[in-house]
Amino acid sequence: MSSVRTTAASSACWSDAMANASCDLCLREGGEPIVRQDKLRIVRVVDDAFPAFYRVIWNAHVAELSELAAIDRQCCLDAVVAVERVLREKLRPTKINLASLGNMVPHLHWHIIARFDWDSHFPQPIWGTAQRVVAPSARSRLPVALDRLDAAVRAALE
Repeated sequence: MSSVRTTAASSACWSDAMANASCDLCLREGGEPIVRQDKLRIVRVVDDAFPAFYRVIWNAHVAELSELAAIDRQCCLDAVVAVERVLREKLRPTKINLASLGNMVPHLHWHIIARFDWDSHFPQPIWGTAQRVVAPSARSRLPVALDRLDAAVRAALE
């Protein structure tokens, strides 16, 4: 995918000028870092119930996709699609949930979540009411180990 490339990044992947002092996604990674680029980063959310939960986070502090220039919107959405494709190919989930809410953190980010008919909340949203207890753990039920899944996400963005 030529429009989305992994680049060498300093320890902070966003500049101080872009940071908002009250924004959690300006101050913290937002999850386990997987890919860092000049304009965006991809993290895996550490969540035992939903282990295949990734975020694409725009590095600059903007609240809405429409605030980006057309080329940047395309870059952001290409990254979302790349993560979705990896999850679909490697995990064969029942459904992929995509969300860009920003109600709690008004910083542009997309949630990409592999959902399974056996997960604790399915068919409800992950923020809804649990429907069942999952045993063995959700992580152990994935057909691919998380380190291999993370590597596939990185490869998809090279």
